Amino acid sequence: MNKKDTCEIYCYDEEKVNRIQGDLNKVDFTSMSQLLKSIADENRAKITYALCQDEELCVCDVANIIGASVANASHHLRTLHKQGIVKYRKEGKLAFYSLGNEHIRQIMMIALTYSNEVKVNV
Repeated sequence: MNKKDTCEIYCYDEEKVNRIQGDLNKVDFTSMSQLLKSIADENRAKITYALCQDEELCVCDVANIIGASVANASHHLRTLHKQGIVKYRKEGKLAFYSLGNEHIRQIMMIALTYSNEVKVNV
């Protein structure tokens, strides 16, 4: 263990720890981590990003954008839909997908900005 990245003595701020533990109990980390896991897959991240660039895409558009089969794109879209990341509508024989809400766009843009900043600072 590297002594630089750990405390050399054990002590903690009881008030701070109790306050934050109380806050932790009020947050649904299961849903939040499921959301982030869904977007963590590279193809699903690409799909979500693509939907940030255009209001709506059909499954065939998505498949071509990410360079995958329609079946593979459809599988990823179903996963995103189950998490509420995307919504869809049918128009005849076509299925169109769009972002579930504006928060998803914000999450993606923040993650992209962060990723670019980390690359610059490394």
